[in-house]
Amino acid sequence: MNTEVETYIDWHDYYELTKPRVVMLIVFTAIVGMFLSVPGWPGAMPLVFGTLGIGLAASSAAVYNHVLDARIDIQMMRTRGRPLPQGKLTEQSALTFATVLCIVSMLILWFLVNPLTAVLTFFSLIGYAVIYTVWLKRATPQNIVIGGAAGAAPPILGWTAVTNEVHSGALLLFLIVFVWTPPHFWALAIARKEEYAKVEIPMLPVTHGESYTRLQILLYTILLLLVTILPYLIGMSGIIYLLAAVILGGAFLNYAIRMRLQPDDRELPMKMFKFSISYLGLLFAALLIDHYLLFQLSI
Repeated sequence: MNTEVETYIDWHDYYELTKPRVVMLIVFTAIVGMFLSVPGWPGAMPLVFGTLGIGLAASSAAVYNHVLDARIDIQMMRTRGRPLPQGKLTEQSALTFATVLCIVSMLILWFLVNPLTAVLTFFSLIGYAVIYTVWLKRATPQNIVIGGAAGAAPPILGWTAVTNEVHSGALLLFLIVFVWTPPHFWALAIARKEEYAKVEIPMLPVTHGESYTRLQILLYTILLLLVTILPYLIGMSGIIYLLAAVILGGAFLNYAIRMRLQPDDRELPMKMFKFSISYLGLLFAALLIDHYLLFQLSI
């Protein structure tokens, strides 16, 4: 009985290393990219194995991130409960786990999907796990802007998994996630400003102050609202998506304006951060629903 309990706890800790909630959102944007790449059904092979391969790669990047950030995670309230800072797993076992996930994901994507998706996914993994975590995160307050390219790649990966090409529609989905990332993460950075300062991570609120960061959040949110209208303007989506984009964007903009005008509300940054996660999921769900309603009407 004790062995069974210990095994469960071990696997649960490995599961937590993969940042499952973040990976779920990443994979969902990739799936939407798959479905938007074609008028009808994208096909079982790219859908199943593309989703599996991209999901495993995202999980691998998350585990590498845990290993590389273990020494600062233990100093931050938000992250000190993670398996590595708590000593539930060793760095060696986590590295082995991440490497296995990486290899399996690349094999699946290369042989069961297509080499282009495998290559792009690998570069996305390296971009997040190495370039962002090891260098950008500690080098510049624009870390999340530059590094956001890796996190915005999944819609492109999903699209190429089906079509084996990088299409302008995929790049537009990439742009939406890319512009969404700074206001999403800077809201968290304001909420955890003291913790980032403590571990000497140059997040924008630490280096330039909260007032400047709140202004940047507002400007990026305005840009995001404009960018999310582009799928409708170029005929990629219809009125259902447009209504969703405007309503969701208006709610996001309301948070950004309040962040700018109510700096004394210390709970608002975390509320905006949490809303931003729901925002992206709902926005991509609207893209998917709209796409298939348009397809059904055209039949």
